[in-house]
Amino acid sequence: MAEEPAGEIQLLRSLKAKLIDILSADADFVLQHADSRFLLSPHGYKQVKALPVPSEQVRDLLDHVIQRGPEAAQGLLQLLKHKDLQDTFPLLAFLKDLQVNTLPAGETETTRKGKTAPESEETTPSKQICKKGSRLLKEKQLMLVAGAIGRSWREIGILALSIPSVKLEQIEEDYPHNLVDRVFAMLRYWCTLQRKNATAAQLHSLLSQGDRALPPESIDFLLETS
Repeated sequence: MAEEPAGEIQLLRSLKAKLIDILSADADFVLQHADSRFLLSPHGYKQVKALPVPSEQVRDLLDHVIQRGPEAAQGLLQLLKHKDLQDTFPLLAFLKDLQVNTLPAGETETTRKGKTAPESEETTPSKQICKKGSRLLKEKQLMLVAGAIGRSWREIGILALSIPSVKLEQIEEDYPHNLVDRVFAMLRYWCTLQRKNATAAQLHSLLSQGDRALPPESIDFLLETS
């Protein structure tokens, strides 16, 4: 028996026709912003980009995000509330007052935790995604960690970062040809799960324990304060 869709997915589906009408005015603008937030797989991006009609691009973008699950749906909803999107598409202003947990059948763990974390993420620059004390850990640092993890990424993802194997399989499907990109996507996902707890010190600690611990010299830069 099919599970009830998450609140984020229900909301996107209910707004689909309205969003297609609004966003078709500049579909490529939306697509590029969605891609910058990794809301589409590389294959999905190419499929949407290849469509000749803006309304079809928006339609398939929404379908793709919905199929990827609640996390991607929530990411798109946050994107649509972002100032850049709101300034480009003033008709999206109605989204600011919508709350996912007002849908009775769609309450999720994310919405139960409150709205302060997602709202703060809206103002987070795309190249700064994890907090390190009062600063944000940059993507460059995650890429360096991804290079250090290497082929043991799946074991580290499960044992050290507690990432479900189903998510790791999805990441592998999205990035079948580049190992570093695959590991980088896994680390970004960990940051998304941990939110404000995704500090450099925490990541260093997790990667320094157990049989799959990384060599200290490959990750000690995470503890640098400069």
